[in-house]
Amino acid sequence: MAVTAAQVKALREKTGVGIMDAKKALVATDGDEAKALDFLREKGIAKAEKKSDRIAAEGLTEVAIHGNKAAIVELNSETDFVASNDTFKDLLQTVSDQIALEEPATVEDALKLKANDNETLSDAIISATQVTGEKISLRRFQVVDKTDDQVFGSYLHMGGSIASLVVLEGGDAETAKDVAMHVAAINPEYVDRTDVPADRLNHEKDVLSKEDDLAGKPDNIKEKMIDGRLNKWLAEISLNDQPFVKDGDQTVDQYVSSKNAKVVSFVRYQVGEGMEKKSDDFVDEVMGQIK
Repeated sequence: MAVTAAQVKALREKTGVGIMDAKKALVATDGDEAKALDFLREKGIAKAEKKSDRIAAEGLTEVAIHGNKAAIVELNSETDFVASNDTFKDLLQTVSDQIALEEPATVEDALKLKANDNETLSDAIISATQVTGEKISLRRFQVVDKTDDQVFGSYLHMGGSIASLVVLEGGDAETAKDVAMHVAAINPEYVDRTDVPADRLNHEKDVLSKEDDLAGKPDNIKEKMIDGRLNKWLAEISLNDQPFVKDGDQTVDQYVSSKNAKVVSFVRYQVGEGMEKKSDDFVDEVMGQIK
C-alpha cells in the first residue's frame, strides 16, 4: 500500500528517526504504525549491537531524590555533544528517577524497570541510541536510603560531569549541599580516618618507612616522622579532616558539627573515571571523512 507523507511525519515525530527510515518502516509493515514502531525498535537493537564495541566514556551523572530514597547514576555516551542534548538528558532523568523509586540491585535489574507503560529502561536506551546515532549505556548507579532524622545533600558540577550525594545525621539541606559541594570538589576517599582499611593503612606505613630521608635516624625519631606523615596522609583522604572548601580555617567535621550534624556517608561519581577514552586527532578525523 502507498504510504502518505502524513504517516511518515507522524512516525518521525514519535521516534525522531530520519524520513527514509520512517518511510522504510511503514512500507515494510504495510502502513501499520504500531508494527512500524516495532520494526524501528528492532532496527534500533541492531544499531545498538553494532555500536557495542565503541567506547562510551562521555555522558552525565545525575542524582534523583524521592523522600528517603536517592540514587546517583552515570549514563554514558560516545561524545559530550550527545550528552548535552535534550534526548539524552530526558533519558537520564527517567533512568535516575526509576532507579531511586524501585531500588534495583544491579544494572541488569535496572534495565528491566519500566520507563513508561510501553517500554523498559533498556528499550528507552535503545531508542535513544537509535535517535542519536551513538552508543548510550547505563554504566553504574548507587541507591542510598536515609531515615527521617537524616538529610540528603546533592551537588552537580558543570551540569553533571561530577555528581555527589551526601547523607547527614541532623543538620539541614543547606549544610548537606555544602558538604556535597566539598565532596565534588576535593574528592575524599573516606568519611573518617577510622574507616580506612587496616591493610591499606599498613601498606602506607610500610611505604613511608622506606623513604630515603629516614635512613640513619634513631628508631624513635623515625617512628615520630612516620606517624606525622601518616596523619597528614589520613587527613588528605578523610572527609572529616579536610579543610572545608568554603572556609579553609575549619575542617569539614568542624563545620558540620557547628550545624549540629554529622556526616554519615557520601558517594561521588565523575563521568568516565576509570574508563579508557578514545582520543581522535580532529584533522585525521576530517581527512578520513573526505577520502
